[in-house]
Amino acid sequence: MDRNPSPPSSDAEEEGDAVGNTMYSKHWLFTILTRLIEVPPCVPPTPPDVSQVISPEKTEPSEGTQAELDEEMENDICKVWDMSMDEDVALFLQEFNAPDIFMGVFAKSKCPRLTEICVGILGNMACFQDICMSISKDENLGQVLLQRLCDSDSPTLLETSRLLLTCLSQPEVANVWVERIRENPSVYDCVCFIMSSSTNVELLVKVGEVVDKLFDLDEELMLNWIKNGTCGSVGPSVDDSPEELPDFKIVPCILEAAKQVRSDNPEGLDVYMHILQLLTTVDEGIQAIVQAPDGGKETWSLLYDLVCHELCQPDDPPIIVQEQKTVLASILSVLSAMFASQTEQEYTKMRKNIPLTGSLIRILQYMEDCGKRSADNSNESEQQETGKADLKEEDFHLKILKDICCELLSNMLQELTKENTLEGLHQGHLNEQTCSCAFQNLLPLYFASVESFLEVLREADQTLAENLEKRFPSLKAHA
Repeated sequence: MDRNPSPPSSDAEEEGDAVGNTMYSKHWLFTILTRLIEVPPCVPPTPPDVSQVISPEKTEPSEGTQAELDEEMENDICKVWDMSMDEDVALFLQEFNAPDIFMGVFAKSKCPRLTEICVGILGNMACFQDICMSISKDENLGQVLLQRLCDSDSPTLLETSRLLLTCLSQPEVANVWVERIRENPSVYDCVCFIMSSSTNVELLVKVGEVVDKLFDLDEELMLNWIKNGTCGSVGPSVDDSPEELPDFKIVPCILEAAKQVRSDNPEGLDVYMHILQLLTTVDEGIQAIVQAPDGGKETWSLLYDLVCHELCQPDDPPIIVQEQKTVLASILSVLSAMFASQTEQEYTKMRKNIPLTGSLIRILQYMEDCGKRSADNSNESEQQETGKADLKEEDFHLKILKDICCELLSNMLQELTKENTLEGLHQGHLNEQTCSCAFQNLLPLYFASVESFLEVLREADQTLAENLEKRFPSLKAHA
């Protein structure tokens, strides 16, 4: 059966039976909601083996046993799920107190599928501002929905995350949810449990979007989550009873989720890299990264691998930097913060990071190419206004990437020794073309860094240093 069957049109010809301006029947919707109130629409699950057979006289699932949703009821309630995307239907459900009905379902149902669908319907209803405000201001419903984050059912977790993200994206109610989450420590535990243990990419991406939004909205909450993990945690359990979990630290959980999504979902990787970047906006976040038990090595290794071996590669067209600009900016921002704070760590030593220097210069080269294309496009006489706006936004994001890239590159060039430079020349990461690109982008803001590198380059390759001085007379003047 399809996950979400097509909604039914109204077959009632009675005047006033249609929901708003739709063809859906009020009577039909009323009937389905009434069934949710009156009858627990679940049946015992099919036992996996003889040892788990339920006695014939048992008609209700035993305590702690997940039950299956009756097929007919599933079909009907899925239709309501689809219909709830229509504002008239959503308003009708609100008037009929559907959220209260769903709270009753959450309290008594042992059917994960039914819980998932009910949360999904609430998520659709929350897309409409007035309904979202009503749902958000219901303290009991809010607490019940946050408890769903400790559910053991991935589809339910996905729908709960979607609902939370929808509410957090509404400025009128976002603070209500931030405060509610801040006061509910179990949310941290459950979110970390999902990020560290789930292999469901879709769920990981949605949970990541929720965390990203929370950190972006409230620095205090982010600081609290950074400092968490010092006391016992309570997390998901199949039978709804608390179970002890490890003391989660936010950074390892983020890294684990990023590893899961990196290959299958570029947007998800972007989300988790931005979460790491948000952490580096506060000193506590940087320390959480670099003072991990491994000293930050796992974080550096993951980001290094992404920049040097996956993103903006030599066989990619230069325009790829447009597609990857936001994730690159996040990654380089974290690397820059780590490099500045942990230069004594072995993984930041330049002999290990010469390929990273080459990758930074390649990113700058690709941006130069995109800049030329952008200039050509801006000179076209018949350009739509919307096109100009998009172009300005692209230029803005590329400028951010360039600024971050140049800051990291300047710091790394200052750390290069003669031996590092010789190795870079040998590997092809440093040559007249790449050095010229680096100087072109770093000057005049990072003059001291360029001058320092040039001194080292004179010892490694006098001819190359002289050629660069000719191309950049300001350097020769200060020699």
